[in-house]
Amino acid sequence: MEVKTKYELEFPINSSPQLLYQYISTPSGLSEWFADNVNSRGEYFTFIWDDTEEYARVSSKKTGEKIKFRWIDEQKRDTDYFFELRILEDEITKDVSLMIIDFAKNDELDEARLLWENQISDLKHVIGSV
Repeated sequence: MEVKTKYELEFPINSSPQLLYQYISTPSGLSEWFADNVNSRGEYFTFIWDDTEEYARVSSKKTGEKIKFRWIDEQKRDTDYFFELRILEDEITKDVSLMIIDFAKNDELDEARLLWENQISDLKHVIGSV
């Protein structure tokens, strides 16, 4: 298995943390910007893009602040990789941003960053934060 590199991105989002959390932690919210369709059964989520299905489970979350999805295989076993969506709020200015922690193969890092930029652009459009 090819090793992937962890990377972090941060995007300013003009939104309340409470509203933003609904879009990063619920199947209906995620399916509006992250994947074509998202289903969940308890802690297990199915992300659907075109004809591809990927499976993850919520490995940790803190309401209103962050959610971490660990990718799982067909036998529902954890893999080494995850993605985390973390809401940051500046205590003084109250500016909100979304921190993304993800993994990609070294030769696909630029492509992965670009994909997140496009998805966050969709998210901003959906919540009216353009």
